[in-house]
Amino acid sequence: MQVAPVRPVTEVVAAATPRTRMVLPSVSTALRAVEYLLLSGGQRTARRNAWTAVLEDRRRAKDRVEAEHVLEAVSEATSHAT
Repeated sequence: MQVAPVRPVTEVVAAATPRTRMVLPSVSTALRAVEYLLLSGGQRTARRNAWTAVLEDRRRAKDRVEAEHVLEAVSEATSHAT
């Protein structure tokens, strides 16, 4: 008995569906789908709000660092001018 050669999954999918391509979801899309299935509406909203708060905190921290650099540059410029 002869064993059939093993083909990669992509070849099998391509052979099974020659006209359509499978588009895999992004990680964030997959996580949102899992979140939707596992969590109730209130928990989803709370997690989304928490994540939004984290992103906003990161943006404010970046803005603070940029403002600090500007203030240091202005301070150096005025100290050299005197």
